[in-house]
Amino acid sequence: MAILFYMDVHVPQSITEQLRRRGVDVRTAQAEDALELPDEQLLERRTELGRVLFTQDIRLRALAEE
Repeated sequence: MAILFYMDVHVPQSITEQLRRRGVDVRTAQAEDALELPDEQLLERRTELGRVLFTQDIRLRALAEE
């Protein structure tokens, strides 16, 4: 079973490109014009898509720990 990723705006484009070159299914918040979504809505969106959220945003870690 493949892991489907959803990259938020804090992930460098180079990481996304390298994953795609290796055949990984990656969607980005940028491609969906979701650059300004609050963290809670971003989490809801990735749930709707059935994807793992990949981020480097420390605020999301704090949200997850709540």
